[in-house]
Amino acid sequence: MRERNNLRIDRFRNNSPEPGMLYEDSVGAGVKEIQPDPEESSSLIVNFGRRGLFAARIATCSAFLFLFAFLVLAAPAPSPAQVAVSVSVGYPPPALPVYVQPPCPGPGYIWVPGYWAWDPNFGYYWVPGTWVFAPFPGALWTPGYWGWNDGVYVWYEGYWGPVVGFYGGINYGCGYTGYGFHGGYWRHGAFYYNRAVNNVNVTNIHNVYNKTVINNVNVTRVSYNGGPGGVRFHPTAGQLAASRQRHSPPNAVQREQERSARSFSEQRATVNRGRPSIAATPKPGVFTGHGIERASRAGAPYKAPPTGHTAVPGAPHRAPHPGGVERGPAAAEPRHAAPSAVPR
Repeated sequence: MRERNNLRIDRFRNNSPEPGMLYEDSVGAGVKEIQPDPEESSSLIVNFGRRGLFAARIATCSAFLFLFAFLVLAAPAPSPAQVAVSVSVGYPPPALPVYVQPPCPGPGYIWVPGYWAWDPNFGYYWVPGTWVFAPFPGALWTPGYWGWNDGVYVWYEGYWGPVVGFYGGINYGCGYTGYGFHGGYWRHGAFYYNRAVNNVNVTNIHNVYNKTVINNVNVTRVSYNGGPGGVRFHPTAGQLAASRQRHSPPNAVQREQERSARSFSEQRATVNRGRPSIAATPKPGVFTGHGIERASRAGAPYKAPPTGHTAVPGAPHRAPHPGGVERGPAAAEPRHAAPSAVPR
């Protein structure tokens, strides 16, 4: 009598991820654990011969492979709030240079402050601040920032969104005081500029107001968060909420601004010693002619890069907690820094 084997196969249907769980720049977002639906579960008793048992095992393996592929494809890609982009550098960027903001070229332009970018061949270089036409009505810019993370300095890229999120507590000036944005606001599809912190000509821009912004803290030109000598701020609950809203990465003209700055040797920190010859431009990609602003001075005494410094270009660096800022007793509680005027 030929032996027969009994095989119990548990069949279940997986619940699909709940809608609305994936955000473009959420903190800690991801697909929830998929659990079997008890109402759809059932058990079947099937008798197999030896050949049938082998076929059943093949079918079961195929089913598991299919399920694994489904889970991999369904999992969201890391969002900008979770992953720092571009580079991890072993020493901090120079201080922010002191410069004057060029005049706003027209209605609908938003100021994007300058920052130190990184190139693996020659190190830090200055990307000039510039006026960028808003990519959509209501768009506000959250600047990128350098943050200390696991022994290296990591760049967290900026983004466009309906509100300004966390940007490391870095005081970029021109309304970007380290927390929030005091340079203007949107109303009925038009942007209103605060002349107290923006260089605006009222003859061609009529949506203006004047609100004095008082500094009640010591303003520094430090360009990074955490680590030795860095700014000690954590994101607030509101800033974390802002990071969970849908937003857009830097647009094409901003990318071009960064590429153009890389091609000018005088923008390199090792050449300009923290005082770039092109600190700000009237529009992206315009590096010559009227409206170019030179840095009046470096934000702090320049420190040459250490010998044998290293960096990992293009390697994503996962933030261990929202905002990518340093935790521990050395990090102060959030303080709402008072807005600053145009840096001079």
